[in-house]
Parts: sequence; C-alpha cells; structure tokens
Amino acid sequence: MSPANAENLDQMIVRAAETTAESVKAARTAIGNVIFGQEKVVDHALITVLGLQARRVQFTPDLMPSDIIGAEVLEESAAGKRSFRFIEGPVFTQLLLADEINRASPRTQSALLQSMQEYHVTVAGQRHDLPKPFHVLATQNPLEQEGTYPLPEAQLDRFLMEIDVTYPDREAEKRILFDTTGVEETKPQAAMSVEDLMAAQRLVRRIPVGESVVEAILNLVRSARPDNASDDIAKQIAWGPGPRASQALMLAVRARALLDGRLAPSVDDVLELAEPVLKHRMALNFAARADGASVESVIGKLKTKI
Repeated sequence: MSPANAENLDQMIVRAAETTAESVKAARTAIGNVIFGQEKVVDHALITVLGLQARRVQFTPDLMPSDIIGAEVLEESAAGKRSFRFIEGPVFTQLLLADEINRASPRTQSALLQSMQEYHVTVAGQRHDLPKPFHVLATQNPLEQEGTYPLPEAQLDRFLMEIDVTYPDREAEKRILFDTTGVEETKPQAAMSVEDLMAAQRLVRRIPVGESVVEAILNLVRSARPDNASDDIAKQIAWGPGPRASQALMLAVRARALLDGRLAPSVDDVLELAEPVLKHRMALNFAARADGASVESVIGKLKTKI
C-alpha cells in the first residue's frame, strides 16, 4: 500500500470512529433514560452489543433444545403429499435474551453452542443460517440458588464477557422508585440502526493495536493457565483460559477504546477488561476455594504483574 493510500485509510478510520463515538454517546443517553446508575455495566454491555431485533426465552428445567433452535414438522398438502417443514425457534433473531439461562439443563444450554460459534444451526442434516448480526445476551442466577445448573465450560467460553450486575447506589434507586411507580414510565428509544451497529463492528476490527497491548494480552491470558502461571498461582488454578480469551480481550479493548473516542487501545484497557473477559473462562481447584481464594482475587494478582 502506498503512503498516500495508507494516509487515506487512516483518515477514513478516524472519520468512522468519530461518527461511531457520536452514535454511542446517543445510545448511552437513551439507555440512561431507562437504566439508572450501573454505568460500568452499561459500558461493558455496549462493548458487546447495541440495539437489535430481539426475542426472549425464559429458561426453565423442562425447556428442550428444539424449543430454542426449532424443529421439523410433518405437513400434508391438499393433494395428500407429505413433507417436512422447518419451523424456526426463537434463536432466529438478531438479539436473543436467554433469561436465567442456568435454570435449564446443560443439554438445553448446549443447544446454543453451534449458534454462538458458527451463526447457523443444523437440524435433520440441513443448515439454517441465523440473521446478521446475531448476539446472545444471557442472564444467570447465582449458583447458590435452588434449581440452577452450572453452564458447560465450552458454552461459557463462547460468551465474550461475564458482567456482574450489583445493587444500584442510593441515588439510582431513588430514581428507580419515582420512574417506575408513577403514571407513566419512560420507554427506551432506539439510538443506533442495525446498519450503524454492523459498521461499528467492522470498524472495531480495524482499530490498530500496539505491540505493548498485544504483549499485555498474551502475558495476562497465558499467565492464567496452570502450565504457564507462577508457582503460587499455578497451584490454585484447576483450568485456565484458552485462545478464545485472547481473541475476546483483543476485540474488547478495541471496542472500549472506540467507545471512549480513542483510536487505539492501551494497557489500561486490558487491565480494566481482564476480569469480565477471564473470570468465566477459568476455575480454581478445591484447595484454593477452601482457603477462601476466588477467581477475581487470582485475576487481581495476575493484573499486578502486567
């Protein structure tokens, strides 16, 4: 690429980043009208997805895989000819809200695996492509609650981030009281179109990443694996994050920089997103848990070494 073409490309990325930053600002404002406080949760959610056509599935213990992906039914025409027809399940949407996902059995939870990785499902040997873009946003109850199942490790790895939603602060809860108990309730407004979102997703992959950030990502992820961790941490880890963690962190730091109106991520972005990207991709052994250690505390130690 010639210097002139490279300069034009850089200018195009800058203009696209400025446009996306304005759209994200509008999205933040729109979200702030219906979700009070929780700014960090909102920002982390924005890193993963923005306004799409949505469907919701309430996960329950009796939910079957076909209730999510769909199934073939036998139909008979007026002429008496029988044939199978595929009826799409709720997974055929742009944004799937899997509510209380760990209420369903691991078998049903795993029905989402192919969808989340390949963006299509296969039923009776036939491939059915999902809409674009496609995103799964799942909520889960604490494992200590009755009637919950742990998510399979393979499925956890498909989620870009695990975002903890804590109790709102006092001022936010006060706003919730007034806004949700009055005669009228504020409704969310669309701030970005699907085309805007897909353009932003393409832009994220073009954001340049410096060598120091790449090294920080590799050092962090690899040091969370038993084979590469220091002795004091290796003895606490049962299993660590795989290459998808590095990929997720690489995309997430780019997206965070873009949300902040910056044209390149920094090591601070890596440290900020380390916990939500890694904590569902690793586990501690029994001895470490018995000693009171947590995944969050181990990630905190790893961050201090970056």
